[in-house]
Amino acid sequence: MEARHSALCVEGAEDTVKELCAALAETGIILPPLGLDPVSLAREAPCPLVEWGRCSVETARRLAAALR
Repeated sequence: MEARHSALCVEGAEDTVKELCAALAETGIILPPLGLDPVSLAREAPCPLVEWGRCSVETARRLAAALR
C-alpha cells in the first residue's frame, strides 16, 4: 500500500510540474527548467520537491493556479 501511495505522490508531483510549466509558458514567463528534485525521490517513501527554488508541490500547484 505504501509503495502505491509513493508512486501516486510522484505522479502527482510530475503532473504539477507540467501544469506549472504550461501556466508559465502561457504568461510568457521564461525560467530555468523545472523538474523534480532527484534527492527528494531517493527515499523509500518519496516526498517530491519541485526543483526551482525547491518549493513544495503544493506551492507549485498554487503558483500554477494563480497564473491561470
